[in-house]
Amino acid sequence: MVMKQLLEVFDILDDSAASGIRMKNYLLSINPSANVEVFPLTGPNGSTDVIRILIPGKSGKTAGKAAPTLGVIGRLGGLGARPVMTGFVSDGDGACTVLTVAAKLLDMQKKGDILEGDVIIATHICPNAPTEPHEPVPFMGSPVEMHQNNETEVLPAMDAILSVDTTKGNRVINHRGFSISNTVKAGYILSVSEDLLDIMQTTTGQLPRVFPLSTQDITPYGNDLYHINSILQPATATEAPVVGVAITTETMVAGCATGASHPADLEEAARFVIETAKYYGSGKCCFYREDQYRRLTELYGTMKHLQTPGNTCGIR
Repeated sequence: MVMKQLLEVFDILDDSAASGIRMKNYLLSINPSANVEVFPLTGPNGSTDVIRILIPGKSGKTAGKAAPTLGVIGRLGGLGARPVMTGFVSDGDGACTVLTVAAKLLDMQKKGDILEGDVIIATHICPNAPTEPHEPVPFMGSPVEMHQNNETEVLPAMDAILSVDTTKGNRVINHRGFSISNTVKAGYILSVSEDLLDIMQTTTGQLPRVFPLSTQDITPYGNDLYHINSILQPATATEAPVVGVAITTETMVAGCATGASHPADLEEAARFVIETAKYYGSGKCCFYREDQYRRLTELYGTMKHLQTPGNTCGIR
């Protein structure tokens, strides 16, 4: 279980002075040799601290070997919406989950349980993100633009990506816990990974849950199209397969709501990510069928235009 790490991470993030340096110091206290990078990122609405953690595997690229690298990205606008809202907001669940994963993997590494492949974890820490006026509660904004998030969090070394994001402000997901998406690769929405479904039902003890995606959801922000949220935005910046891991609720919950984070759900999602990292790095988990993807491109060509802003002259 990872509840210990989750509560420690949450305690650091649920703070008006939360910062990348504080989180880095916590991770180094677990494993002094941890590879943790923190740097500020400034956007049109403020600044945030980007944090990236590289956890080397026994047979990973950092060891000069060939095991694939899993990227784990925590998506959010911010951890808090101060001064409009007081405390940790629901929108921060993605960051809390992936940093919990980092803490647990570092603890495992220190105790001799080292994964086969490298794992790269990336998110950002902002305790006072802006909000957008809305009734009955304000929406969460972000201090930086989406392309800045992608440039700093979606790295070429990532062979596959799990994107973890709070996904509660909609009517299409109506259960509490977490849900996964179809695999998205280079503009294609592919079949759901059977391996990920197996891992999900093992870690939850329940039937796996998959949330619906539309073509709009996998296009870049800024095109005036509806998106369920930013969970699949990493897929617009890479050719690697991307799967969304959505933290969900039965009812609609605003991203800027406080007191809306459920520890059991975040812990469950974190364990799913950790188990996926184990299997993916050892070659026992596939995000998509390469033969099916190859056949799709043979029949229908590239869909990479869906990773672009599209026709800037307007809709025809």
